[in-house]
Amino acid sequence: MPTRDEVFEALRGVEDPELGMDIVELGLLYDVEVEDASVKVSYTLTSMGCPAGQMIQEDIERVVREVPGVENVTPELTFEPAWTPERMSDDAKFILGF
Repeated sequence: MPTRDEVFEALRGVEDPELGMDIVELGLLYDVEVEDASVKVSYTLTSMGCPAGQMIQEDIERVVREVPGVENVTPELTFEPAWTPERMSDDAKFILGF
């Protein structure tokens, strides 16, 4: 069975192409739930009109399916709570000038 940490680490491979950083560092990843071979990923985008939204969703599905033991992936896009730059890691804030 995959672990939450394994899935979380795999999601570091999903990049927001507009910002050039992964969704974990950007604070776009809200939660990962693992139940047996099924994984639910709750995430957000920097804005509702983000043109990279579909690409990010596809990348989430792809990288999570690569984790050994994962059979089902459910990406769940949410805008609650709304994303703000404060959710970014300190490194991301520094690199992006926040």
